[in-house]
Amino acid sequence: MIRKPKFLTLLLAAVLLCGSSASAYESQGKFGLIPQPRSLKEGQGSYMFNRFTVAYEPGNAELAGIADLFGQKVTPATGLPFVTVTSPKKANVVFVLAADTTLGAEGYRLSVTPKGVTITAQEPAGIFYGMQTLLQLLPEEIKSPALAEGVAWTVPAVEIADKPRFAWRGMMLDVSRHWFTKEEVKRFIDEMAEYKMNRFHWHLTDDQGWRIRIDALPRLTEVGAWRAPRVGDWWGREPQRPGEAATYGGFYSKADIAEVVEYARRRYVTIMPEIDVPGHSVAALAAYPELACMQAPEAVNVGNKFYGIDENSLCIGGAKTMEYMEKIFAEVAEMFPGEYIHVGGDECFKGFWAKCPKCTKLMREKGLKDVNALQSWFIHEMEGLLKAKGKKLVGWDEIHEGGLTPEATVMSWRGMKGGILAAEQGHHVIMTPDNHCYIDLYQGEPTVEPNTYSMCRLTDSYNWDPVPAGIDPSYIIGGQGNLWAESVPTFRHAEYMAWPRGWALAEVFWTDGQLKDWPGFVRRVEKHFRRADAADVNHARSMYNAIVTTEADSLGTLRVSLATEIPGLEIYYSFDNTIPDLHGLKYTVPVVVPLNASRITVATYRGTEPVGALIRLEVKDLKARAVKSERVIGNI
Repeated sequence: MIRKPKFLTLLLAAVLLCGSSASAYESQGKFGLIPQPRSLKEGQGSYMFNRFTVAYEPGNAELAGIADLFGQKVTPATGLPFVTVTSPKKANVVFVLAADTTLGAEGYRLSVTPKGVTITAQEPAGIFYGMQTLLQLLPEEIKSPALAEGVAWTVPAVEIADKPRFAWRGMMLDVSRHWFTKEEVKRFIDEMAEYKMNRFHWHLTDDQGWRIRIDALPRLTEVGAWRAPRVGDWWGREPQRPGEAATYGGFYSKADIAEVVEYARRRYVTIMPEIDVPGHSVAALAAYPELACMQAPEAVNVGNKFYGIDENSLCIGGAKTMEYMEKIFAEVAEMFPGEYIHVGGDECFKGFWAKCPKCTKLMREKGLKDVNALQSWFIHEMEGLLKAKGKKLVGWDEIHEGGLTPEATVMSWRGMKGGILAAEQGHHVIMTPDNHCYIDLYQGEPTVEPNTYSMCRLTDSYNWDPVPAGIDPSYIIGGQGNLWAESVPTFRHAEYMAWPRGWALAEVFWTDGQLKDWPGFVRRVEKHFRRADAADVNHARSMYNAIVTTEADSLGTLRVSLATEIPGLEIYYSFDNTIPDLHGLKYTVPVVVPLNASRITVATYRGTEPVGALIRLEVKDLKARAVKSERVIGNI
């Protein structure tokens, strides 16, 4: 490993970090990096690998681990020799730790010349992120040995200086609503780490499953991890029948947890577990009925409606509740070395508390004015419990209700209002508003997408700033994408929902907002579609689909507007039940639905090639979704 003189390091970093953003704009499509780096300057020529020799400081275990991961990524496809050496002169990839405070703990500089590659950083995390950028500069065939025959393993000459905008760059995976194996979770972590995401929020418990082994309370997984098998739309399912076998589910042993934690650590991803309390607790109540106010559910929920009908909130006044919380969170704190534990706190139905003698008694004893104050008291207790174990509490923005605890970090999901209120009160905030960050929502025209609810397009994720106007940015520690799994039954579908919206959020959280550029991002996404194809990573191409909106006047006349999410596409349509193509009607302005038309069919093209899904909408459905207009719509 080489250590450069401090004054030279700082001078080089200043030059690179202050480089013209125009150079990044000019090269972003060519190099296709996601997230886009802070400064990028194209050099002359390139470097071709005929072997991989990596040099780093002898005895540095972290750098050795990064080198090992690099070898795991490049060896299968290239088939080239991979070795580590002690002398930089004998290496073509050199890791350099330097006293460069301008880059921060996660920043890096990547230099590629015709002589080789150097990655410089202040901390090993920066070396890791520089390595991820280097991997993206290699040909897309690096993702698949099957495609790699005859490929020239060349990287272009480039100078990059980069560092993240936010410290918290997260993704959440819900493993309760549908079960994902340990290996699938590891794959998800690997996929997010490739885009410089560094926080994995593991939603481990909910009404539909308890997924983490707690030795002191074994029935949480013996009972709570299993439910009757069901398919079909969420909330439309038949409840578990008496005597029906609960065969769907699973849980992670402590050995599994340790393995995943270590896997993530090596990829500079910190795991934050979530034990969702006091609501979302059907699985826990089914396992330990003494935690209920009156009558615990007999079985784990299968995706049938129950909210407000069956109990799903812990009895705050119950004699065993805090005792069990102590046991659960003591073991959780031991399993996860990160500083944060998420306690949920969202969507807690409080109706049973108001009727519960145990809860109302506690409210009188503590002088709590209402059930919101009761939840706040519980969250205060949880914060003290976690603080005693050296952990910090994170909760969804409902923990505002009844008053925030002194040191809570708020995860704002119901828009950004909860985060704004928390920041104004001096609390740290993780922004994850549903209309920008819920990547389980529709990402395009619902009739050609798997069933879910609401809408979050790729543009909604990309064209968003986590820091609201007028808020001190120091309180916004970052944001994350949330993949709830009610409508995500398989890992393959989890990938479809996560990417490319997760790539957009990776850029939102890493890249300076002034460098974001939607047309340029689209070009880079298309390169990453090819990389994902090579790696057999599923992803959605919904950004190519037409956007259909309708307007109806007081006379019932319908007008249809068509648009595309990305630039450069043309739209063709028909009302005569034929499939539109380049010889059909080209959309230019909103059109009135003809008399007696039964459906509209819409196709998108780029040049002569169809690119989007073929959309067929019945006129009755157009009417149902129409926005009412006061003016009379005529032919245009």
